[in-house]
Amino acid sequence: MYDLIIIGGGPGGYMAAERAGHAGLGVLLIEKRALGGVCLNEGCIPSKTLLNSAKIYDYAIHGEAYGVTASGVSLDHRAVVARKNKVVNTLVGGVKSLMKANKVTVVYGEAYIVDSSHVKVNDDIYEGSRLIIATGSAPIIPPIDGVAEGLKNGFVLTSREMLDLEEIPARLAVIGGGVVGLEMASYYSSAGSKVTVVEMLDRIGGTIDREISEILKKSYAKKGVEFILGARVTEITGTGVTYGPADASIIKANPTACGETGGSSPGALLKETLGCDKVLLSIGRRPVTAGFGLENTGVALERGAIITDRNCLTSVPNIYAVGDVNGKYMLAHAAYREAEVAVNHILGKRDIMRYCAIPSVVYTSPEVACIGETEEGANAKGLEIESATLPMVYSGRYIAENTVTDGICKVLVDKARRNIIGVHMIGGYASEIILSACIMIEMQMRVDDVREIVFPHPTVGEMIRESALKL
Repeated sequence: MYDLIIIGGGPGGYMAAERAGHAGLGVLLIEKRALGGVCLNEGCIPSKTLLNSAKIYDYAIHGEAYGVTASGVSLDHRAVVARKNKVVNTLVGGVKSLMKANKVTVVYGEAYIVDSSHVKVNDDIYEGSRLIIATGSAPIIPPIDGVAEGLKNGFVLTSREMLDLEEIPARLAVIGGGVVGLEMASYYSSAGSKVTVVEMLDRIGGTIDREISEILKKSYAKKGVEFILGARVTEITGTGVTYGPADASIIKANPTACGETGGSSPGALLKETLGCDKVLLSIGRRPVTAGFGLENTGVALERGAIITDRNCLTSVPNIYAVGDVNGKYMLAHAAYREAEVAVNHILGKRDIMRYCAIPSVVYTSPEVACIGETEEGANAKGLEIESATLPMVYSGRYIAENTVTDGICKVLVDKARRNIIGVHMIGGYASEIILSACIMIEMQMRVDDVREIVFPHPTVGEMIRESALKL
């Protein structure tokens, strides 16, 4: 009999186990593959390891801009992957030690929920007074002709396989211009691939600020990455991907070109084929809510995700859900905080989950970091806002350490209350700087409050203060 059973050993799962074990609860953590989940084993950490190697390589071959010349520089992809594996193994070992230190029982195997108090793993059934579901997410596999066959023969890859690829493909097609697709496009472009990104939307980066999206696209173009926007992939063959307009109205507006008078299928003559050696499928992820007996609990779902309240509690009184499986923010740092909130609620401590200050980062070069409202999002909600944008060259530290000068910092303020509701940046160090904006938004700080904060000089972080004071 355990006080708490946790299904899933990713960021949300192992954080909940550590916090609950530290508080003295009897905890069972069930993981089917490896502790650390997608983030540690096949997502956040592995991809950042690859991107860091690419960044060092790019600095080396373009060092003359900084007065440093190097010759014979090359990127050894196999060595990069080997280092990535070493980093992952070190961190997985750290999570194992953390579980042991907090007296968490770890069981490896496929979990199956018998009812809200019993979980079966292998041939054993475990009982727990409370349950946390942290089963994470899985890549979306769209019903595109040829995808299934491509996944079988290795021509089509998800992010999991892409991070273990031993050879650099000469031509790489990336389906999806979101965070995963962009980060992999960044690394493989630096490593020598001819990369083409096919995206359904008219921009890259999903919901990031539109102006920043355009700057990022131009930066990629300078590296040789090509983008096919507003396009939907309709078929994958053994040698490439076929795509056409994502907007059906384009086909309707071109009946002759679409073959409607010649007997061809609609849109046939608008389709094009992109030749490639490998295809990365990265159109998003979906919560994992099937295959482990969740239906036996009566937990309510919405659009395939588990519904949770401010305490991360589901519709069943003793069952919680944290991380990607609740579909709110598919980010490891959101899962960490949700895990803390869930455990605090179990322990009877007052705590709630807030989503107003969850940052997002694209770890490309340059980095993109965002938090809070975008101009488009605020306008859609009917919020009256003011915004201020400053180029990164306003920062002495930035211009001293960068040759690329098209980075920006944008700050959004609620017009009535004068509090900061959004910050969006593109440029070096953005992932580290965004934390100060998180604190400002979480604490509902006004522009006048920011005016009184002393930032160290020279730092790129000063850009947030200077942008706010422009208002």
